[in-house]
Amino acid sequence: MAKQKPQMNAMMRQVQQMQSDMLAAQEALASEMIEATSGGGMVKAVVSGSGELREVIISPEVVDPEDIEMLQDLVVAAVGEALREAEARKSAALGGATGGLDLDKFGLGGLLG
Repeated sequence: MAKQKPQMNAMMRQVQQMQSDMLAAQEALASEMIEATSGGGMVKAVVSGSGELREVIISPEVVDPEDIEMLQDLVVAAVGEALREAEARKSAALGGATGGLDLDKFGLGGLLG
């Protein structure tokens, strides 16, 4: 049983390091801005690395009162692409922080946000 204690201590240190690495990765992601465009750059969406929509920029040339649906589609496309990229970066950053450990396997996937 005395042999298990050093192993448990080592495991606890690894968990603490992983938590620290994850926190650092989450903080870095929150300050990162990701841009995506649609309509040949006529609509731009900016989201944070943590997935928060920060800005939508619409070029006046794309605003057509007779075709609001097209503008809506362009906004949805730009925001969707920015969010997908943010999620990909989040998965990569947090996956690195966990040493590639699949937390979903242990029912802990929600820990990543």
